[in-house]
Amino acid sequence: MRLNHLDFHVPDIAATADFFLRYFALELQEMNERIGRAILRDEQGTEIVLSRPVPKFGGADQVGLQRQTYHIGFILAERAQVDRLHGRLAADGADVSGPPAAIRGGWLFYCTAPGNVLVEIGWRPPA
Repeated sequence: MRLNHLDFHVPDIAATADFFLRYFALELQEMNERIGRAILRDEQGTEIVLSRPVPKFGGADQVGLQRQTYHIGFILAERAQVDRLHGRLAADGADVSGPPAAIRGGWLFYCTAPGNVLVEIGWRPPA
């Protein structure tokens, strides 16, 4: 079994999609403004779906809630990649938590993507 997809309800699908495409090497599979959905895919086939808030599910997103109720994590192959991505995000004015640090046996930092989506970026040494 493998994880197939995650679906995030965000107010600005294009801005959130652009962020994930630019910084996390995802590919755009579908952008449908009419129905309010974008589908992004990684090299293993896992999809991130970005949708408008759905009324039957409460109609909320994390911007409207004014809090972060979940986060998504990306793991990189090398510690230096974490430092480089942090540098790119910081240089571009992204909302980063601070510099990468040793946390829970790894090297990581957090940033906030458009749509108030908390993103963890890290590296862990081989076991």
